Amino acid sequence: MDEGGSRIRRRVSLPKRNRPSLGCIFVGPTAAELEPGDEGKEEEELVAENRRRKTAGVLRVEVQPLLLSDSPECLILGGGGTNPDLLRRMPIDRGVGDQDNDSEEDMFGDYDSFTENSFIAQVDDLEQKYMQLPEHKKHATDFATENLYSESIKNKLSITTIGNLTELQTDKHTENQSGYEGVTVEPGANLLYDVPSSQAIYFENLQNSSNDLGNCSMKERDWKSSSHNTVNEELSHNCTEQRQQNDEHSSKVRISSDMNRRKSIKDHLKSAMTGNAKAQTPIFSRSKQLKDTLLSEEINVAKKTIESSSNDLGPFYSLPSKVRDLYAQFKGIEKLYEWQHTCLTLNSVQERKNLIYSLPTSGGKTLVAEILMLQELLCCRKDVLMILPYVAIVQEKLHMIGEGSRGATLEMTLAKILYTSKTTQIIGMSATLNNVEDLQKFLQAEYYTSQFRPVELKEYLKINDTIYEIDSKAENGMTFSRLLNFKYSDTLKKMDPDHLVALVTEVIPNYSCLVFCPSKKNCENVAEMICKFLSKEYLKHKEKEKCEVIKNLKNNGNGNLCPVLKRTIPFGVAYHHSGLTSDERKLLEEAYSTGVLCLFTCTSTLAAGVNLPARRVILRAPYVAKEFLKRNQYKQMIGRAGRAGIDTIGESILILQEKDKQQVLELITRPLENCYSHLVQEFTKGIQTLFLSLIGLKIATNLDDIYHFMNGTFFGVQQKILLKEKSLWEITVESLRYLTEKGLLQKDTICKSEEEVQHNFHITKLGRASFKGTIDLAYCDILYRDLKKGLEGLVLESLLHLIYLTTPYDLISQCNPDWMIYFRQFSQLSPAEQNVAAILGVSESFLGKKASGQAIRKKVDKDVVNRLYLSFVLYTLLKETNIWTVSEKFNMPRGYIQNLLTGAASFSSCVLHFCEELEEFWVYRALLVELTKKLTYCVKAELIPLMEVTGVLEGRAKQLYSAGYKSLMHLANANPEVLVRTIDHLSRRQAKQIVASAKMLLHEKAEALQEEVEELLRLPSDFPGAVASSTDKA
Repeated sequence: MDEGGSRIRRRVSLPKRNRPSLGCIFVGPTAAELEPGDEGKEEEELVAENRRRKTAGVLRVEVQPLLLSDSPECLILGGGGTNPDLLRRMPIDRGVGDQDNDSEEDMFGDYDSFTENSFIAQVDDLEQKYMQLPEHKKHATDFATENLYSESIKNKLSITTIGNLTELQTDKHTENQSGYEGVTVEPGANLLYDVPSSQAIYFENLQNSSNDLGNCSMKERDWKSSSHNTVNEELSHNCTEQRQQNDEHSSKVRISSDMNRRKSIKDHLKSAMTGNAKAQTPIFSRSKQLKDTLLSEEINVAKKTIESSSNDLGPFYSLPSKVRDLYAQFKGIEKLYEWQHTCLTLNSVQERKNLIYSLPTSGGKTLVAEILMLQELLCCRKDVLMILPYVAIVQEKLHMIGEGSRGATLEMTLAKILYTSKTTQIIGMSATLNNVEDLQKFLQAEYYTSQFRPVELKEYLKINDTIYEIDSKAENGMTFSRLLNFKYSDTLKKMDPDHLVALVTEVIPNYSCLVFCPSKKNCENVAEMICKFLSKEYLKHKEKEKCEVIKNLKNNGNGNLCPVLKRTIPFGVAYHHSGLTSDERKLLEEAYSTGVLCLFTCTSTLAAGVNLPARRVILRAPYVAKEFLKRNQYKQMIGRAGRAGIDTIGESILILQEKDKQQVLELITRPLENCYSHLVQEFTKGIQTLFLSLIGLKIATNLDDIYHFMNGTFFGVQQKILLKEKSLWEITVESLRYLTEKGLLQKDTICKSEEEVQHNFHITKLGRASFKGTIDLAYCDILYRDLKKGLEGLVLESLLHLIYLTTPYDLISQCNPDWMIYFRQFSQLSPAEQNVAAILGVSESFLGKKASGQAIRKKVDKDVVNRLYLSFVLYTLLKETNIWTVSEKFNMPRGYIQNLLTGAASFSSCVLHFCEELEEFWVYRALLVELTKKLTYCVKAELIPLMEVTGVLEGRAKQLYSAGYKSLMHLANANPEVLVRTIDHLSRRQAKQIVASAKMLLHEKAEALQEEVEELLRLPSDFPGAVASSTDKA
């Protein structure tokens, strides 16, 4: 440090320590938007993204719904082909002040060490030189340091609060009073943003303490300086003059120094900078400050606008312009369709009334839902619940309320919300609706519909080699279009009688194509058949990218690759059905979306579950499995044709045989199927489960209230259509009687008068266990019996017995054991494991006779036999942890095995909650906690802690474990740069996310333990004498 003193330039910004209300969204920049030095913000995004307590949730209706104690203010039903990237980029948290800054970027910026060149060293050097001045040696105590700060640094800084930001500025008045020279102000410089906020807090605290010491000059400051001013401070060692000017003030400080001894500046700053790791406050650049200030202003304006009756919707439908910019940046949406604008400006939307809107597939329904959700979250600061009955997050139709147990569960959820909350707004969307009046009455909603489609869709039928265009104006519903002009060899005619090769080669590889097939096996056969007759030119199209897809699939399968995909992907072709694992489907879908793959042969589930549009959609036959196609299914499939922004037209071709012609003509002309309630039809998953939850949650506990509730359901609206023999009252009474007889409810009769009798119900222990465990009531008594029997001789030498008890009952009917495999697997069991089978009543001789085809005289429970077979699959999977080897061993599709594993993990958790409510099953509690973990992760025990971290799957966990990262603490303290160098195929961004996620998880676990400690140390409210002592004090 030279004699003239070192010039110290720092930029500090201090966010205000205020906490916004629940539901606030902070929009984070993309990687491309990050300025140099802003890399650490990615971790802030990740932490906010992975917070466990989110305001906006997604509820999949396969899961048994529970009534929310605090109902959301807005409920969105459905979706229509959205990519959730936007919502992922909008972290929802309780506020900036609550977030942990898990950035592994050095918190001290360029001044990151305590060496001679560091910022702290320079301050320390300056302090030592000051203390060496002759007139100050006699007062070489800590108060001199404070005086130096208060007069030479603090007098040049004033703290001004503007909006949500606190910035340090130069006060010209104070600057002129000081004796320093060479202090310059550069208007174009940035704020001192590199210094962690904890240091800015330190400056603020010292300033406040100096005020208490009587620094009168501080009172004369002008606090109205602009927030955009910046400071360049040059600390000179010309302290003698300054010391003389403030001699009177120094004497006052000396008097109080013994009472208020303080650390030196070096110690203060070192402590503050080190402590910043705990504070973990986000750091913002000046441009970020300005953007956030503008965003905050726009949100406030939008909030006021949406609360008022004005039709002026602000920058972007009551939302900040930042939202519009994000849509333009990530989705390329510059302007909304006319129908979207109309829908968003409907009076019913402005007045927060319930709404149903219906449009054809790919019409842009989801964008409207997203904007409505963001209005609630950003402007109204209210909760939003999005219900997606399909497993995929991108597509759902409100008409699914009329489909089986999924529809019954959706209906129950909506009915409870309508009954308990009068302020929750319900928005329903669908591509296919017919009897919408019933739905309107049920949801008490208004209706908006449009036939808009961004890309024109032309529908064709193919009979033999002739193609007809569907024309509603024609006499028989179709007109001649063209003949297929494709030279077929004799071999090709035999292999491809439907001319699929001719139809797909008209569009691929430059455009995409979907071929819907009746069955999973047919998907694979068609994919291979098409590739056999494609020219070698197709191999050259995006050859490098296709090799990368194959490589990724191999890595995902631990070196395994489906032989069919190995042959078809080089041609840009793949099959897509539930036999694939979820990771395989994801990789293939990404490859298709980016144009690497140009043809999918798929089942009908893709039409309803995944948003993968195509230039041409071909329906291999008018059947789904063995059932003839329904109008709704047909509309879903052909709705995939035509990609907005890419294609100018979409085409669908339905291939049919002459024998199916009449049925198909009826199919294309008939109206959509009506939507009916399945609440009573799905007896145990419907009305019985509903009544149990109503009484368990105390929503309705007497017969009259329950009947009143039923009248408000979708079933209640349609009771005249659905009920022919019995009335709704009789159905209600019978269902309650059934639950009482099963021991799930108990009935209490109260005589209010001689003529009036009230029937109240309360839930029993078994009923509460079934309710809390969300157990299908068809199986609750079977589960109880199996668990009770298990207590008599639970085999704990292996996991097999426990796995059997947690194998889902609803999958038993789908199981068709291969008896040779069954017998072979049984023979390989240990004596203890064979004892489990003997306890269940399955013997080796029985399996041997089944495998050899002999007749069985002794009666054996088929459900037990099938369930044990599935248990063998799960048990083998937990031992080997490789879906591929288990798939080959049991000759089962790997996708089916993965679904079995997921179902078992879910059911194991349900059984755990069931046992927690029944004291007699206490022994299962600890056992099922560990088993649920094993089933959830399906890896070796040592990898489970690593897989709890977001972004770490089995393959990555193995890499990390091999590299020495064996625990959550190891990952939380890892250096991302070292991880990138150590772990193959790990990007810097992924490494930062893993470390940040591990830190967050570790922090949450520490918080949970701290809460336990506080709970243990807290005086119990029912402590003897506590009431008396409080009374005495009063």
